[in-house]
Amino acid sequence: MAIAPLVVIVIVVLFLATSLRVLREYQRGVVFQLGRFWKVKGPGLVILIPGIQQMVRVELRTVVLDVPSQDVISRDNVSVKVNAVVYFRVVDPEKAIIEVENFMMATSQLAQTTLRSVLGKHDLDEMLSQREKLNIDIQRTLDAQTLSWGIKVSNVEIKHVDINESMVRAIARQAEAERERRAKVIHAEGELQAAQKLFEAAQVLAGSPLAIQLRYLETLTVIAADKNSTIVFPLPMDLIAPVLNAIAKK
Repeated sequence: MAIAPLVVIVIVVLFLATSLRVLREYQRGVVFQLGRFWKVKGPGLVILIPGIQQMVRVELRTVVLDVPSQDVISRDNVSVKVNAVVYFRVVDPEKAIIEVENFMMATSQLAQTTLRSVLGKHDLDEMLSQREKLNIDIQRTLDAQTLSWGIKVSNVEIKHVDINESMVRAIARQAEAERERRAKVIHAEGELQAAQKLFEAAQVLAGSPLAIQLRYLETLTVIAADKNSTIVFPLPMDLIAPVLNAIAKK
């Protein structure tokens, strides 16, 4: 007779062990009853009917998914290796369990194919200089496809764009040629501006003989400041003409 209470206690303990579940704040439980979806429960204490109800745990925290390096051929036929990181989380536990077999694996594979397809539409220069724009394009493309799985892709970041050595040298030569081109353009623009100013100055001097004399005297002053050299220069007749005229009148 003493065995009966012990059996009851063991049965109760087994029942509680198989029927009670505790879900944390960031967890939800997708409960199936006789194989059919029943409801999403949690967080907190969840009681299941053993043998009739089963529960699948789903985490709602953001998952950081590292996308392995992918071989990408850009629009200008340059082969590069690109890897990225994807941030996503489950927003609908029911869809994440029912609509796809393994949402982690599915999201990872989709991220790899999307990375190749989106970057393949852009040139190498865009991959190197417009990463923010490409990140947004990949994120939107991924998010549109994972929405039916109850997955929200919040962010995508391209980590590295690896280029082979020959292409690195070609890019360096291109950058050097571009710098030389800009330097020549800037030099030519400076020469043009200087020529325009000289032309304007010549027009002003041509219209005023007195200005020419003043400029000549100023040049003499500058030359005279150097006491270590002997300079021979012609004396303009228009400067001494008044003196000669005065002598001739006498």
